[in-house]
Amino acid sequence: MGAVSTAWAPNTFLGGLPPATAAEVVGLSVRRQFAPGRVVLREGDRDSHVELIISGFVKVTTSVEGVETLLGIRAPGDVVGEIGALTDQPRSATVTACGRVVAGVVTRADFEAFLRRHPEAALRVTAAVAEQLRWANRRRIDFAVYPAHVRLARLLVEIAGTCGRPGRDGGIEIGVPLSQPELATMIAIGPATVQKAIQELRGRGLISTGYRRLTLLDMDALRELAEIP
Repeated sequence: MGAVSTAWAPNTFLGGLPPATAAEVVGLSVRRQFAPGRVVLREGDRDSHVELIISGFVKVTTSVEGVETLLGIRAPGDVVGEIGALTDQPRSATVTACGRVVAGVVTRADFEAFLRRHPEAALRVTAAVAEQLRWANRRRIDFAVYPAHVRLARLLVEIAGTCGRPGRDGGIEIGVPLSQPELATMIAIGPATVQKAIQELRGRGLISTGYRRLTLLDMDALRELAEIP
């Protein structure tokens, strides 16, 4: 597949592996490229491979009674499709390219054999699934405890940790395009309420917004509001 990146964040699947181990699993994969908006994995499908996110960001969504909910964002170095591959169940979510994405397809058989050879990699997969559960639990706590603008602040601080990049305004720009309805589904509020929450944070000078663009202007103040140390 060519050169292996060394820039994956350490909290991702590939970034948390020893370089030689990461290179081995990437070497097992077949590279695919996705244009923005293309589906990488589709909810309900019964294919069983995993996708290594080599570069770019993807969104993970699920649909219940026609209502799409954004579950999270996966970054370069992450693996997607691992639950379906390891449980032999239909895909539980849809994965879509946010921008241009390069992914590596690893068959179920090759991935399982790789995990047997490298127990530390199996632990990384377990940790990734645990983090998804932790994320979901935090959102449930947020729903019960915090008002809408604080929920949004907490969400933005966490997303910035995954896909934040230096912004033109001197702040941290969220590196994936997120619509107001997508933000609303992640914190269980309606479109009108998320609009008010955005206006509240913007009025405090904490964020700036444009079309599907959001920049965090004061991370310290945003963390304080979000009660995240």
